[in-house]
Amino acid sequence: MSSLNLRSENTSQQPPTEADLKNGFTLKAAPGTDLWSKPPSTVRSNAPTITRAIALSRFQRARVHVSADWSTLYDQGGLVLMMEHKARKWIKTGIEFVSGRPYDNWADWSLAPISDGGGGVTIEMVRQKGALWVYVVEKREGEEIMVPVREITWAFAEEEDVKALAGVYACRPAKEGGELDVVFRDFELEYT
Repeated sequence: MSSLNLRSENTSQQPPTEADLKNGFTLKAAPGTDLWSKPPSTVRSNAPTITRAIALSRFQRARVHVSADWSTLYDQGGLVLMMEHKARKWIKTGIEFVSGRPYDNWADWSLAPISDGGGGVTIEMVRQKGALWVYVVEKREGEEIMVPVREITWAFAEEEDVKALAGVYACRPAKEGGELDVVFRDFELEYT
Protein backbone atom coordinates (compact mmCIF):
# COMPACT_ATOMS: atom_id res chain seq x y z
CA MET A 1 0.00 0.00 0.00
CA SER A 2 2.89 2.39 0.52
CA SER A 3 3.20 2.95 -3.23
CA LEU A 4 -0.45 3.87 -3.82
CA ASN A 5 0.31 7.49 -4.78
CA LEU A 6 -3.23 8.61 -4.07
CA ARG A 7 -4.59 11.89 -5.38
CA SER A 8 -7.50 14.09 -4.35
CA GLU A 9 -9.93 15.60 -6.84
CA ASN A 10 -12.72 18.13 -6.24
CA THR A 11 -11.60 18.60 -2.64
CA SER A 12 -8.91 20.50 -0.76
CA GLN A 13 -8.39 17.49 1.53
CA GLN A 14 -5.06 15.75 1.33
CA PRO A 15 -5.03 12.03 0.46
CA PRO A 16 -5.03 9.75 3.51
CA THR A 17 -1.87 8.18 4.90
CA GLU A 18 -1.24 4.46 4.69
CA ALA A 19 -2.35 4.08 8.32
CA ASP A 20 -5.55 6.05 7.60
CA LEU A 21 -6.43 3.69 4.74
CA LYS A 22 -6.69 0.86 7.26
CA ASN A 23 -7.90 2.68 10.38
CA GLY A 24 -10.24 5.20 8.78
CA PHE A 25 -10.42 8.57 7.08
CA THR A 26 -13.21 11.01 6.27
CA LEU A 27 -14.04 12.48 2.88
CA LYS A 28 -16.23 15.59 3.07
CA ALA A 29 -18.83 16.27 0.37
CA ALA A 30 -20.26 19.77 0.09
CA PRO A 31 -23.89 20.30 -0.91
CA GLY A 32 -24.35 20.27 -4.69
CA THR A 33 -21.66 17.65 -5.37
CA ASP A 34 -22.46 14.65 -7.55
CA LEU A 35 -21.13 11.93 -9.83
CA TRP A 36 -24.01 11.31 -12.21
CA SER A 37 -24.72 11.16 -15.91
CA LYS A 38 -27.92 11.07 -17.92
CA PRO A 39 -26.97 10.96 -21.61
CA PRO A 40 -26.85 12.71 -23.86
CA SER A 41 -26.53 16.09 -22.18
CA THR A 42 -26.35 15.81 -18.37
CA VAL A 43 -23.00 15.10 -16.75
CA ARG A 44 -22.25 16.03 -13.15
CA SER A 45 -18.74 15.13 -12.09
CA ASN A 46 -17.77 17.37 -9.17
CA ALA A 47 -17.80 14.75 -6.39
CA PRO A 48 -14.80 14.66 -4.06
CA THR A 49 -12.66 11.61 -4.84
CA ILE A 50 -9.46 10.03 -3.59
CA THR A 51 -8.02 7.77 -6.26
CA ARG A 52 -4.94 6.08 -7.66
CA ALA A 53 -4.15 6.40 -11.37
CA ILE A 54 -3.41 3.04 -13.03
CA ALA A 55 -3.77 1.45 -16.44
CA LEU A 56 -7.22 -0.13 -16.57
CA SER A 57 -5.62 -3.37 -17.75
CA ARG A 58 -3.77 -3.60 -14.39
CA PHE A 59 -6.84 -3.26 -12.13
CA GLN A 60 -7.62 -6.41 -10.09
CA ARG A 61 -9.62 -5.48 -6.99
CA ALA A 62 -10.75 -2.64 -4.71
CA ARG A 63 -12.44 -2.94 -1.32
CA VAL A 64 -13.57 -0.56 1.42
CA HIS A 65 -15.94 -0.20 4.37
CA VAL A 66 -18.06 2.95 4.00
CA SER A 67 -20.36 4.63 6.50
CA ALA A 68 -21.92 8.02 7.24
CA ASP A 69 -24.87 9.71 8.87
CA TRP A 70 -26.95 9.34 5.70
CA SER A 71 -29.81 11.84 6.00
CA THR A 72 -30.37 13.81 2.80
CA LEU A 73 -31.89 12.47 -0.42
CA TYR A 74 -29.19 11.00 -2.69
CA ASP A 75 -26.35 11.25 -0.13
CA GLN A 76 -23.78 8.73 -1.33
CA GLY A 77 -20.31 7.33 -0.95
CA GLY A 78 -18.34 4.25 -1.93
CA LEU A 79 -15.90 2.84 -4.47
CA VAL A 80 -15.38 4.35 -7.90
CA LEU A 81 -13.54 3.19 -11.02
CA MET A 82 -13.23 5.96 -13.63
CA MET A 83 -12.03 5.32 -17.16
CA GLU A 84 -10.24 8.13 -18.99
CA HIS A 85 -10.70 7.21 -22.65
CA LYS A 86 -12.26 9.57 -25.21
CA ALA A 87 -14.89 10.61 -22.66
CA ARG A 88 -14.78 9.94 -18.92
CA LYS A 89 -16.91 6.96 -17.86
CA TRP A 90 -17.25 5.58 -14.38
CA ILE A 91 -18.61 2.76 -12.30
CA LYS A 92 -19.54 3.59 -8.74
CA THR A 93 -20.89 1.40 -6.00
CA GLY A 94 -21.61 2.03 -2.36
CA ILE A 95 -24.41 3.56 -0.35
CA GLU A 96 -27.07 6.02 -1.46
CA PHE A 97 -29.79 7.55 0.73
CA VAL A 98 -33.20 7.10 -0.97
CA SER A 99 -36.77 6.83 0.35
CA GLY A 100 -35.72 7.73 3.88
CA ARG A 101 -33.03 5.08 4.36
CA PRO A 102 -29.55 4.11 3.16
CA TYR A 103 -29.25 1.51 0.41
CA ASP A 104 -26.24 -0.23 -1.05
CA ASN A 105 -25.50 -1.46 -4.58
CA TRP A 106 -25.87 1.96 -6.21
CA ALA A 107 -24.66 2.67 -9.71
CA ASP A 108 -27.60 1.92 -11.95
CA TRP A 109 -30.40 2.00 -9.40
CA SER A 110 -30.03 -1.62 -8.44
CA LEU A 111 -30.81 -0.83 -4.82
CA ALA A 112 -31.05 -3.13 -1.81
CA PRO A 113 -31.43 -2.28 1.88
CA ILE A 114 -28.28 -2.51 3.96
CA SER A 115 -28.45 -5.95 5.53
CA ASP A 116 -27.75 -4.92 9.12
CA GLY A 117 -29.98 -1.84 8.87
CA GLY A 118 -27.09 0.41 9.89
CA GLY A 119 -25.25 3.12 8.06
CA GLY A 120 -22.26 1.13 6.83
CA VAL A 121 -21.27 -1.66 4.47
CA THR A 122 -18.13 -3.31 3.09
CA ILE A 123 -18.08 -3.40 -0.70
CA GLU A 124 -15.66 -4.93 -3.17
CA MET A 125 -15.07 -4.59 -6.92
CA VAL A 126 -13.24 -7.55 -8.50
CA ARG A 127 -12.04 -8.34 -12.02
CA GLN A 128 -13.33 -11.84 -12.82
CA LYS A 129 -13.37 -13.57 -16.21
CA GLY A 130 -13.23 -10.33 -18.19
CA ALA A 131 -15.99 -8.58 -16.23
CA LEU A 132 -16.14 -6.38 -13.14
CA TRP A 133 -18.11 -7.90 -10.27
CA VAL A 134 -19.44 -5.90 -7.32
CA TYR A 135 -19.96 -7.66 -3.99
CA VAL A 136 -21.31 -6.73 -0.59
CA VAL A 137 -19.13 -8.41 2.03
CA GLU A 138 -21.18 -9.71 4.94
CA LYS A 139 -20.05 -11.34 8.18
CA ARG A 140 -22.09 -14.40 9.13
CA GLU A 141 -21.12 -16.51 12.11
CA GLY A 142 -17.55 -15.19 11.91
CA GLU A 143 -17.22 -16.00 8.22
CA GLU A 144 -17.00 -13.55 5.31
CA ILE A 145 -19.68 -14.05 2.68
CA MET A 146 -19.29 -12.36 -0.71
CA VAL A 147 -22.81 -11.49 -1.89
CA PRO A 148 -22.83 -10.68 -5.63
CA VAL A 149 -24.89 -7.61 -6.49
CA ARG A 150 -23.79 -6.57 -9.96
CA GLU A 151 -21.81 -7.73 -12.99
CA ILE A 152 -20.52 -5.04 -15.37
CA THR A 153 -19.60 -6.85 -18.57
CA TRP A 154 -18.37 -3.78 -20.49
CA ALA A 155 -15.88 -2.55 -17.87
CA PHE A 156 -12.80 -4.08 -19.51
CA ALA A 157 -14.07 -4.38 -23.11
CA GLU A 158 -11.82 -1.57 -24.37
CA GLU A 159 -9.04 -1.53 -21.79
CA GLU A 160 -5.98 -1.23 -24.02
CA ASP A 161 -4.31 2.14 -23.44
CA VAL A 162 -7.13 3.25 -21.11
CA LYS A 163 -6.10 5.15 -17.99
CA ALA A 164 -8.19 4.53 -14.88
CA LEU A 165 -8.69 6.15 -11.50
CA ALA A 166 -9.59 3.68 -8.74
CA GLY A 167 -10.61 4.76 -5.26
CA VAL A 168 -13.42 6.29 -3.22
CA TYR A 169 -15.97 9.06 -3.69
CA ALA A 170 -18.54 10.99 -1.67
CA CYS A 171 -21.33 13.32 -2.72
CA ARG A 172 -24.34 15.24 -1.52
CA PRO A 173 -26.33 16.28 -4.61
CA ALA A 174 -28.90 18.26 -2.60
CA LYS A 175 -28.15 21.96 -2.17
CA GLU A 176 -29.21 21.88 1.50
CA GLY A 177 -28.04 19.92 4.52
CA GLY A 178 -24.47 21.10 5.06
CA GLU A 179 -21.45 18.88 4.42
CA LEU A 180 -21.71 15.09 4.36
CA ASP A 181 -18.86 13.31 6.17
CA VAL A 182 -18.30 9.86 4.64
CA VAL A 183 -16.01 7.58 6.65
CA PHE A 184 -13.90 4.97 4.87
CA ARG A 185 -11.76 2.26 6.46
CA ASP A 186 -9.99 -0.94 5.45
CA PHE A 187 -9.36 0.43 1.95
CA GLU A 188 -7.53 -2.01 -0.32
CA LEU A 189 -6.49 -1.65 -3.96
CA GLU A 190 -4.83 -4.44 -5.92
CA TYR A 191 -3.33 -4.08 -9.37
CA THR A 192 -0.64 -5.91 -11.33
